[in-house]
Amino acid sequence: MPIHTRAKQHPHDDAPDTADAFRRLAALPAGPERDALRDEIVEAWLPMADRLAGRFRSRGESFEDLRQVAALGLVKAVDRYDPELGNAFESYAVPTVTGEIKRHFRDHMWTLHVPRRVQDLRNRVRLASRDLSQTISGRRPTVAEIAEHARMSEEDVKAGLEALESFTALSLDAELPGAEDGYSLSDALGSPDPALDTVVDRESVKARLAALPERERAILYMRFFGDMTQSRIAEELGISQMHVSRLISRCCGRVREQVMRDIA
Repeated sequence: MPIHTRAKQHPHDDAPDTADAFRRLAALPAGPERDALRDEIVEAWLPMADRLAGRFRSRGESFEDLRQVAALGLVKAVDRYDPELGNAFESYAVPTVTGEIKRHFRDHMWTLHVPRRVQDLRNRVRLASRDLSQTISGRRPTVAEIAEHARMSEEDVKAGLEALESFTALSLDAELPGAEDGYSLSDALGSPDPALDTVVDRESVKARLAALPERERAILYMRFFGDMTQSRIAEELGISQMHVSRLISRCCGRVREQVMRDIA
């Protein structure tokens, strides 16, 4: 028996009349006849699955991939539907197909692994923002408004908003918007500062250097901060270069020993 599109008015013109087909499917034993009827039912409802997939066009996934996911959800709905429960197939199939598409986004479309809780927060924030945008004009809803509407804490809303902006990653080689000379994101990033490696060392010796006698502090300052040679320091202080060398070695050794003792 062929499957016909409903003649009576229906909110969706892609909803065929398959009630009799489902009853026959439930009564048939496993075999080629049952498989053929199942395929006919799936094919009849594919336009509905395509319509549901179209709702997610702007999420960064190709429409053909979305159609495949929606078709998979439709097959699951056909296989699990029980006409004896008295519910229309469409009322069962729509949430099943939609859930399959959402699960695809949740599990496969994040560039980095994101905890399921954060993904759920993102979805709740997105839906609340969409609802509020219909009643608030001229601005985006605030964190407090989203939290009240979605019955979430403001901290959870902030986490969801961050996740909204982090669904996909931008390549470091991607050209920045407005750049006309190939200027990419990697060109805008800084590089490690070698001076950062000396921060801990500088802080460690600061107190010990301050405790040195004034002349020894002056010698170390001229040598390591003024970049003066030992002979020039000797001229400045009126002492021999050998004396300057011994003072520098003694001061550095003493400070090093004291710092290592403090660490231990």
